[in-house]
Amino acid sequence: MALTLLFHPFSSYCQKVLIALYENGTPFQPLLLGDAAGFGRLAALWPPRKFPVLVDKRTDGERTVPEATAIIEYLEVFHPGPVTLIPKDAAQAVDVRLMDRIFDNHVHTPMQKIVGDVLRPEGQRDPTGVADAHATLDTLYAWLDTHLAGRTWAAQDQFSLADCAAGPALFYADWVHPIDERFAHLRAYRQRLLARPSFARAIDEARPFRKLFPLGAPDRD
Repeated sequence: MALTLLFHPFSSYCQKVLIALYENGTPFQPLLLGDAAGFGRLAALWPPRKFPVLVDKRTDGERTVPEATAIIEYLEVFHPGPVTLIPKDAAQAVDVRLMDRIFDNHVHTPMQKIVGDVLRPEGQRDPTGVADAHATLDTLYAWLDTHLAGRTWAAQDQFSLADCAAGPALFYADWVHPIDERFAHLRAYRQRLLARPSFARAIDEARPFRKLFPLGAPDRD
């Protein structure tokens, strides 16, 4: 099989890529990272040891692609499927890429800040940074709720890269900083994402690992 994905199913950024793969039924070989050998291979391919990483055994040589957004961009170019996740129209593609960055940088990052702080030893935690992360999520929830009014998906009225980013980001963000009921558009959007077969599959595959969530996974979703 040409494509191999080094990943963990409970990782939010890995889920982002899985959504794209499942949307198009793209065949790939999953390599779940769970032992020293797997992480050794990851380090050899991508020294920062951050996953997911995609390996494509092409006729002109092996290509290694790290970073979730870059992987989805790569798939769109070299392994396209029936679902176009990045519009061919350049102006529409800008909108999609903008929303992708908003979900990654302003929802995903503060969510990970809150989770990551729990893993720090006592005395090394960052309560100010965590408070700032909660405040950022409040700000973005309000902005997204307005942005999503009258929309089905995050950009250009079609499921896209932006929604691949939104699914895991909002899934876990709502665990650590629940989306208030007053943000009805955002809450409804999160439910549409959870109902999307590609994301529902990724969530189901991650269920056995919920015990790993540092803050304790809520009994929902």
